[in-house]
Amino acid sequence: MKILAIADEESPYLWDFFEKSKLEGIDLIISCGDLEPSYLSFLATFTTAPVIYVHGNHDDKYEKYPPEGCVSIEDQIYVYKGVRILGLGGSMRYRPGTNQYTEREMRKRVRKLWLQLFWRGGFDILVTHAPAYEINDGDDLPHRGFRVFRTLMEKYQPKYFLHGHVHMRYGLKHKRCDQYKDTQVINAFDRYVFEYEEERTNEL
Repeated sequence: MKILAIADEESPYLWDFFEKSKLEGIDLIISCGDLEPSYLSFLATFTTAPVIYVHGNHDDKYEKYPPEGCVSIEDQIYVYKGVRILGLGGSMRYRPGTNQYTEREMRKRVRKLWLQLFWRGGFDILVTHAPAYEINDGDDLPHRGFRVFRTLMEKYQPKYFLHGHVHMRYGLKHKRCDQYKDTQVINAFDRYVFEYEEERTNEL
């Protein structure tokens, strides 16, 4: 399965110089937040692939203008072609506003997912806006990652963890790809395409 991950800045490659062929072969589009709703709706118009998203800390406008033709996966496990995708948007709380959480508040959100996690047997891809604590996060409070995301990766061992929030142009310290135990970490800033390879079993 070929997945297009996007976050934080609308890609000129896709929006300003768009050609429908650029989305050929893409099976799923995942937004990690802080993108204009019109941008997500635009992409949904030119592909048959589902466009799913979580909220970034600047996505207050989604409440009034949700991306048309797209699916929010906040606080749920979305399953597509057998791949289980868990969505937890928002950033660390650094001022009053929506889509911001303290570590305690984010842990509370995760605890409410216990039944979904039980019935689904875990998840394969973790999609968030903020990074995990000390994994590609920032030193300042607004860009600090959540410790509970590390807990989720340690317990459920998903194949991928997709996040945004820390822009690649902030500096060389923010990696595009990283590894945490059994999970490949991807910073979805702008755009990034990767192949999700399903495990194959030998049939007798």
